[in-house]
Amino acid sequence: MSLHWCCFVCLFLLVGLRAEVANAQFYRNVGNKHLPYWSIVVDQSGHGNFSTIQSAIDSVPSNNRYWVSIKVKAGTYREKVKIPYDKPFIILKGEGKRRTLVEWDDHNDISQSPTFAAMADNLVVKCMSFRNSYNNPINNKHENVPAVAAMVSGDKAYFFRVGFFGVQDTLWDVAGRHYYMLCTMQGAVDFIFGAAQSLFERCSISVIGGALAPGLSGFITAQGRENSQDANGFVFKDCHVFGSGSSYLGRPWRSYARVLFYNTTMTNVVQPSGWTSSDFAGYEGRITFAEYGNFGPGSDPSKRVSWTKKLDLKTIENMASLKFIDTEGWLQNQQF
Repeated sequence: MSLHWCCFVCLFLLVGLRAEVANAQFYRNVGNKHLPYWSIVVDQSGHGNFSTIQSAIDSVPSNNRYWVSIKVKAGTYREKVKIPYDKPFIILKGEGKRRTLVEWDDHNDISQSPTFAAMADNLVVKCMSFRNSYNNPINNKHENVPAVAAMVSGDKAYFFRVGFFGVQDTLWDVAGRHYYMLCTMQGAVDFIFGAAQSLFERCSISVIGGALAPGLSGFITAQGRENSQDANGFVFKDCHVFGSGSSYLGRPWRSYARVLFYNTTMTNVVQPSGWTSSDFAGYEGRITFAEYGNFGPGSDPSKRVSWTKKLDLKTIENMASLKFIDTEGWLQNQQF
């Protein structure tokens, strides 16, 4: 650990003010590519700098301002991983969704249970998966309770080919602007929930209704927008909703919940009514649950609840574009 710290300090002194700065982000340019200044390798076999992911994160200095790459070799890492708020500019990269897996089995409460907790701004996660196995329907040892696989509360987070696996409350998308590309979200109850401002593009939404009691339907989203002026909401673009059993597209977690499904394939796992107001019955006028241009047997709009929103085309196009989460170019600076 001390060796990496020394290397980092020396690098800081060497590049100093000559480093390129973009929104306070320091990185190297090689041709037209952004490259991190510092790389760490995590390998359980002992051939890397660290054998656990958390120890690698702990080695990053507080208030870091250089992009740091943490490369995680293939394997199943039985640990809880936390990126605290004072360690931004981290790139966490595995060797594939099915090859690099972080797994734990906690369930005490949603704040304490996450296998992966990302609290820092400016985060990139690629090619790995996070699982909370407490409610694993395969071994069926426990009753279904909230058991979070990943909690994301920092701003400007980018996830590429990342898997999130659980049953209830799988992905807690707490707050901030987030982009999920080619990711997999699996669960049965409220398995994408929170009050973040997020775009899910070309993602696989996998419903495991078999984890529920016979006859029960699950819920894909539980969005937490609290007033009409809040910018947050969930947008699913070019996604695929599939699985077993049946599920509603969403129910509100807070009274101004906002969710849009756009150009998404839906199998008959989706309940014909699509949505439920749940605890906010009587306040449906505040809720923005909308669909546009979807297809597949689960997308029939004629059977939806009457209070789904009919958004104008301009609003739909704005929400279904990168402008919904990025008007300043932060995503472009995170294409490592």
